[in-house]
Amino acid sequence: MAYPLQSLSFQTLFDAVADAMLLISNTGRIVEANAAALSLLGYTAQEILDLKVETLVPSRYQAQHIKYRKKFAQNPEKRPMGTGNELSVLTKDGNELEVDIGLSPINHQEKPYTLVTFYTVTKRKSVEQALRISEESLRLAKKAAGLVAFDFDASFKVSDDNEQLLAYWGAEPNSIEQHTGKNNGSAAPVIHPEDSAIRASAIQLATDPTGSGDFNVEYRIINRTNGDLRWVSAIGRAHFKDGRATRLLGVVRDITEQKILEKKLQDQHAETETLFAKEVATQTASAIAHEINQPLTAISAYSEVALHALKQKAIDSASLKRALEGCVTQAQRAGSSLHELLSFLHKGDMIREQLNINNVVKEALMVAKSYGYSDFYPVLQLESNIKPVLGNKTQVLKILVNLLRNAVEAIREAEIASSEISITVRTNANINMAHVTVQDVGPGLNHEIAKHIFEPFFTTKAKGIGMGLAISRTLAEANGGQLWLDPDIKIGATFHFTLPFAS
Repeated sequence: MAYPLQSLSFQTLFDAVADAMLLISNTGRIVEANAAALSLLGYTAQEILDLKVETLVPSRYQAQHIKYRKKFAQNPEKRPMGTGNELSVLTKDGNELEVDIGLSPINHQEKPYTLVTFYTVTKRKSVEQALRISEESLRLAKKAAGLVAFDFDASFKVSDDNEQLLAYWGAEPNSIEQHTGKNNGSAAPVIHPEDSAIRASAIQLATDPTGSGDFNVEYRIINRTNGDLRWVSAIGRAHFKDGRATRLLGVVRDITEQKILEKKLQDQHAETETLFAKEVATQTASAIAHEINQPLTAISAYSEVALHALKQKAIDSASLKRALEGCVTQAQRAGSSLHELLSFLHKGDMIREQLNINNVVKEALMVAKSYGYSDFYPVLQLESNIKPVLGNKTQVLKILVNLLRNAVEAIREAEIASSEISITVRTNANINMAHVTVQDVGPGLNHEIAKHIFEPFFTTKAKGIGMGLAISRTLAEANGGQLWLDPDIKIGATFHFTLPFAS
């Protein structure tokens, strides 16, 4: 059986190559030229065959070329010619073309030949120019955006010698001295102690071979010299080899001004929300007082009549009966008024839908951070493939955000450096419901406070109104679940709430 390539001649294959090629004998004469070479040099096949190869070399280089050719013949090996130098070839009409040249030794019938390949540098220079323009554009864009590139090596130390980068990244003093050779480490900023765990977690997540490799984190750094605090944002991607992270590349930028603005907006939002909540509580209390004031006044009057009747030697049973009946009627009126008021406040049908509780937890984290409660390290333990729950998304979010906010405020007030908050989602098989746990590392709650924690208007905060947990418990119950405090936890506070699974 004959294979197709066996029927193809050398000349056919030679001419099919896109690059210009010449076959040179050991005496330096051209014995073959492909179509691309003839087109490049402007010769016909008859004209170029048997020409000395030096004919194609500019006269000022010919003597040098002969010496080079003889030296190559003594030690023939595949390699580029004139590495690092610009080479030229002469065309038939005397024009010089800049080229890169590759040399490959060939033996045929015990005779040595050299295959010379010409690569025109026009395309290469065009690519190099485009690359330079691209690099310059990238540099200007990075400068305009305040970006600094970073490159972590396999041991995840900064491998760049850029001092600005090292300062952004909060390198240790010996690291700056090692990479810059300058003893200026005392001025290097360090990562805020409350953000070290967040940054470490982001690196661990990015370098996990089972993950996406994305690196995205915001953290604070402190200048050792003047104590200045600023925020930085780092975005990058990890590179892997043989299932192991070998590099982490990306950019980092200063976002201090953005964070200052966000903090102002968050403070304004929190203040507005507090004022609104207080106003709602005031108006609600006023409405309740208005509805029950008259019945209470009437009950008081009837009670005085009854007491007066009882003090008489001859008790007027008819008057006493009318007074007590009046008390009962007015008490029922007060109860009815309260019932109508509460029905009005809760009017409207609650829309419940199937929810992925894991996604709701993640959304609650983003909402809490947008409200200014971002200074904590979330530890998520989410049951994968947990069944959908049935609930009102807005109300479930409210429960979670309230619990997260309370945890962060407790940690802040106690000035605890470790700001870890754990959120666990699991299936509670005993009651066949989704079970969510929010646990902080704050100062916790003593037994007396824990007894009243869900009571309306009970608060331990200077600016609180004591309705957050009361509302959260009501919302949990309205969604078919329960909310409670774990009394047996010794460190921090742990709250649990449940939600029914969608049928």
